[in-house]
Amino acid sequence: MEDAAGFRGAVVKWFMAEGLDFPWRRTRDPYAVLVSEVMLQQTQIATVLGRGYYARFLDRFPDLPTLAAAGDEELLKAWEGLGYYRRARFLREAARAVMERHGGVFPSKPSEILALPGVGRYTAGAVASFAFGQAEPIVDGNIARVLMRLMDCEDPVDGRGMARAWEWAEVLVDPKHPREFNSGLMELGQRLCRPGVPDCLSCPVSRWCRTREPAGLPIKAKRHEVTEVAETLLFAERDGKVLLRQLGAGRREGMWRLPEREPSGPLLYQAKYGITRYRVTMAVHGSQKPVRAGDGEAWQELEKLKDLVIPPADRRALDELLGSSG
Repeated sequence: MEDAAGFRGAVVKWFMAEGLDFPWRRTRDPYAVLVSEVMLQQTQIATVLGRGYYARFLDRFPDLPTLAAAGDEELLKAWEGLGYYRRARFLREAARAVMERHGGVFPSKPSEILALPGVGRYTAGAVASFAFGQAEPIVDGNIARVLMRLMDCEDPVDGRGMARAWEWAEVLVDPKHPREFNSGLMELGQRLCRPGVPDCLSCPVSRWCRTREPAGLPIKAKRHEVTEVAETLLFAERDGKVLLRQLGAGRREGMWRLPEREPSGPLLYQAKYGITRYRVTMAVHGSQKPVRAGDGEAWQELEKLKDLVIPPADRRALDELLGSSG
């Protein structure tokens, strides 16, 4: 790019004047930055802030030692509603690694940050630049879109295009103001260089943009087809308790949900929900015969359900069924 210094300056100047105020932008604490980045990986900013997840998590686990010592139940409860629960476990494993490998002092070297459990190239660069002011590149979906349009690149963004975006981000990152530059580039993608038709007239770096058809970029490879899945679950209630099953190894390990059973009673509840590339039809039946708890199942007191970590789809089903049965 010609005049890369001018481009950097334009991004930083725009961000300093127009950047939004988020709580993770008010801190240089690498732990708090890491928490925000892991939360925001697959969750929108409005959800993390509007529903108070970020503040509540840091209130419950204010530092590395507290998170490192957290048990599964309290960890998953603090994360409930955010989904992709492996993120919470990876966050805890990263905290434990800092305690064990670095004596509780968060490492500042990008290679050491990258070596923490669950930390990828983007997260390592975000912590290095936002917390330590190091000139490390970051590329998320917003930045990739900005760079693909900026360079008029027609490579699929979920293939070769992403590798090229990382190459450009590495060259362009501002050595003097990496924190502001990376934040600004990301926010341009969020607010101006949006998917579909971008607001080019308001863009502070439009003079450097090579594309003449920004709405057509970035190009994405063919998406995976959605797989239909049917779930048949049981709702059994007795003596102020409901039968639930605790999930084993997997992305929802440790959570409680309705047990799977072949239907032997009336259909009580039906709903659809999505998870990754699956579209699930949940059918919950009652039982016309006595129900016994199977392996991994337990009768849970109704008044304690609020303290259990339950997937959102099952939580909605239980709220509906218990409300109608009460």
